Amino acid sequence: MLEYLTTPLHYDYMLRAIWVSALIGGVCGFLSSFITLKGWSLMGDALSHAVVPGVAIAYMAGLPFALGAFIAGLLAAGAMAVIKSQSRIREDATIGIVFTTFFALGLLLISISPARVDLKTIIFGNILGISDGDIVQVLIISAVTLIVIGLKWKDLMLFCFDPNQARTLGLPVRLLHLTLLILLSATAVAALQAVGAILVVAMLVTPGATAYLLTDRFGTMLWLAPLMGALTSLTGAYASFFLNGATGGCIVTLQTILFLIAFVFAPKHGILASKRRAKETIPPHEPVV
Repeated sequence: MLEYLTTPLHYDYMLRAIWVSALIGGVCGFLSSFITLKGWSLMGDALSHAVVPGVAIAYMAGLPFALGAFIAGLLAAGAMAVIKSQSRIREDATIGIVFTTFFALGLLLISISPARVDLKTIIFGNILGISDGDIVQVLIISAVTLIVIGLKWKDLMLFCFDPNQARTLGLPVRLLHLTLLILLSATAVAALQAVGAILVVAMLVTPGATAYLLTDRFGTMLWLAPLMGALTSLTGAYASFFLNGATGGCIVTLQTILFLIAFVFAPKHGILASKRRAKETIPPHEPVV
């Protein structure tokens, strides 16, 4: 039995997939805490789709796909900022317009030159076939993201919680906004390897949302979310070997299961706790005389 369970560990490609998935999941978990606090779930969805044309162009030009994806993500973020500042269009509409436009452009480029671009890799990821060059890219993105968060997490937390107060205290709000967008774009590129463009938003949102249900302290949330992200990614990559299923699907399914458990059983913010508090606050019926 033990030999059967350790079978995936006998293959180099599985070992690489497992530890790279865990690294990506942990980094996404860190960033998801800020995204949840800021309410940027739609922004994560937008950037995860907006990188598709950058990946397609990079493939066609023979460049590292991470470079194209990162530039496309920054262009999309810049386009959203310009539209929001120069028009009366609401932010949710702006995000919807930009990310669907970029995603459509990516699909158009792929359809024009299907032989030169692997659509399946872009949409669903290919962590099992990740190359040494792609691993280096993931390591660099992860290291930079963790260093920036480690140095500026308090400033980023205040910016996400209350930008006006951050501005009053003299913090560079615009720079923090740009920093968070860059980190989000870069992390979306790294997660693209594991789960593809379709499911990137889940890795960027679900761990933080789950941690948000479990604690009221951001400091606790900041280690709880990456822990869940790393463990579910590691376990999902490992389980995909036995299930013969998509690695990204396994990872995101596990993260969703954890979220549902927290949604129901969280000690303070779960459904059962809410119902219990509601019953305790209902005054007892007085006897009729």
